[in-house]
Amino acid sequence: MKSILALFLVVLFSTARADFSQGELAQIGKRVWRNECNGTIEGLTSWNAGEDFASLGIGHFIWYPKNQRGPFEESFPKLVTFCEARGEKPPAFTRGACPWNSRAEFRRDFHDERMNALRKFLAGTIALQTDFLVQRMQQSLPKMLAQTSNAEKVRRNFERLSQSSHGVFALIDYVNFKGEGTLATERYKGEGWGLLQVLETMRNSDDAVRAFSDAAKEVLTRRVQNAPVERHEERWLTGWKNRVESYAAGS
Repeated sequence: MKSILALFLVVLFSTARADFSQGELAQIGKRVWRNECNGTIEGLTSWNAGEDFASLGIGHFIWYPKNQRGPFEESFPKLVTFCEARGEKPPAFTRGACPWNSRAEFRRDFHDERMNALRKFLAGTIALQTDFLVQRMQQSLPKMLAQTSNAEKVRRNFERLSQSSHGVFALIDYVNFKGEGTLATERYKGEGWGLLQVLETMRNSDDAVRAFSDAAKEVLTRRVQNAPVERHEERWLTGWKNRVESYAAGS
């Protein structure tokens, strides 16, 4: 029964993609860009302090250097493949590992030829990056249903959120922000912080988006409490909470 339900919802949300107008997609992309990069061109090429990877594009897609891997899903190579399949020609060096081995190297070369080419590619593919984010949201539900013992609650909350534009944006933005929550590597002390965990944590409410925002703040607070002390994740919590609060505010 679960597999039949998951298949039905995959079809449902695949067809729902066609219901987004170009204007709506542009607004989604603009909001994600503002959330991740303050809406700036330079913000499209970032490497955050304390991280072992570059964060690129409007979704700050993760790109690891050669021989470097971490617990978080690497999404930039998938974006490059997605763009190539739609006729774009990314810079040749984007087809391998990140050529910068550290944040110091990345910042040193912030205005060199390769970085400028990368920034030009990212600035020219905002619409495709938005499509990529929407596709990731669409594909998240069957993954989550396969990993949870609360499939009915997860499905119901996902559907409730999908009934409004603010809810759809919350799904798209959060799954890009903190992932589906299905990877075993994306856990601290056995507890995840992705979309799955937020949908599981949501309380019954007539306002699904408000319930989602409140649950997201609870899940993110728990992540920081469980995080290794040396990561100092408390420095990011206020910003994370402000981001998910914006879902309920509709801004």
